[in-house]
Amino acid sequence: MNDNLRRYRAIKRGLAQLYPSEPTGRLLQSLHVMAMFINGIVASKSTHTRDVAKKTPTGAKVTSREKQLSRWYQNERVSYERHMLPFVQALLAGLASQTLVLAIDGSEVGRNCVTLMVSLIYQKRAIPLLWVVRTGSKGHFPADIHIELLTAVQKLLPADASVILLGDGEFDSIELQSFLQDVGWDYVCRTAKSTHVCLDGEWQSLEHYDLWPGSCLPLYDALFTRQAYGPVLVILWWQTGYKEPVYLVTNLSVMEEACLWYRKRMRIETFFSDQKSRGFHLHKSRIRDPQRLARLMIAACFAYIWIIYLGTLCIQDKWVKQIHRTDRCDLSLFQLGMDLLEHFLNEYLPIPVDFRLPVSSPP
Repeated sequence: MNDNLRRYRAIKRGLAQLYPSEPTGRLLQSLHVMAMFINGIVASKSTHTRDVAKKTPTGAKVTSREKQLSRWYQNERVSYERHMLPFVQALLAGLASQTLVLAIDGSEVGRNCVTLMVSLIYQKRAIPLLWVVRTGSKGHFPADIHIELLTAVQKLLPADASVILLGDGEFDSIELQSFLQDVGWDYVCRTAKSTHVCLDGEWQSLEHYDLWPGSCLPLYDALFTRQAYGPVLVILWWQTGYKEPVYLVTNLSVMEEACLWYRKRMRIETFFSDQKSRGFHLHKSRIRDPQRLARLMIAACFAYIWIIYLGTLCIQDKWVKQIHRTDRCDLSLFQLGMDLLEHFLNEYLPIPVDFRLPVSSPP
C-alpha cells in the first residue's frame, strides 16, 4: 500500500471520530473528498488543486481528480456547520474550565482575497475557530465585521466561559472595545503611537511619553482617543532587544497580566506562516471566489490541526529522539508533526490521526 493511500485511509477514520454517529450518505461522500484534500495538502505542501490532485489515491486521471476536488469546494452543501463545527464544539467542550485565549487577525489568501480569523491559542499554536473571507487586498476589516465575527464566536462558547481576546492595531476601535466590555470579555490590543489619551485632565499622544528600551509605563484610568472612551489601562512597553516600543490598550487592571497575555498574540502569526510560506502556501491558491476559499480553508485548517496533533504526540510519546537531535529541540510543533509523519511513513508504522486535541499540555 503506497503512502498516499495509507495517509488517506487514516484521515478518513480520524474525521469519522468527530461525529457522534457514523456519517452516511452525502455527508460521508463529502468527508471522503475532504480526506482526499487533507491528504493532498499535507503531501504536496500546497493548496493548489492540481498539486493536491496529484497526491490523491485514486486510479482516475489527474484532471478527473482535479475536477472532483473542485466540485467539493464549489458545493454549497460543504459548510462550516457540517464539517468544521463538530471539531470546534469538541475542542471547546474539553477546554471549558480554562480561560480561553482568542486571537483575531487578518491575512491574504487565494487570489485577491483576505480572511479575518479568530483562533484559540493552544500549546504555543493558534487553532482556527471561525473565519470570514472577503474580496480585497491586504488591509483592515471594518469594526462591524470584527464584531459580527466575534458575535458568531461567542455563540460557540459556553455561556460562562472566561475569555480574553488579543489583537493587533487593527482591533483597537472604540466600537470593538465597547462590544467586548458588554459581553464580559477581557482584551489586550495594540494601538498606534499617535493615539491620544487623557490622563488627569491632560491630553497627549502616546509617542510624547518618555520611554527607553527595557521600560514599561502604565497609564491607569486613561480616556482613550478623542472620543474619551474609558477609563482603560494603556501600556507603553519597550521590550529589551526590540527596536521600538508597542502600545497596548486593555480593560485588565494589572499591567503585568496584560503584557503576559499579549505575548501570546504572535502565535496567530505563526499559524498563518504554517498555512502559507512555511507550510501549505494557502496564499498561492488560485481560487478567487471568497465562498469557495472559505470552504477550501476548512480542509487546510484540518490539515494544520492534524500536523499540530502529531507534533504534540511527538513530544508526549517521546518520538523526538527518533527524528531529531537529542541535546535540544529547535523545531516547532508543526515541523515536528511533519517530520514525525514522514518517519511513520518511512518505517511503515501505523499513522495516528485524531482531530480531537488533548487538553493537557505536553511535558
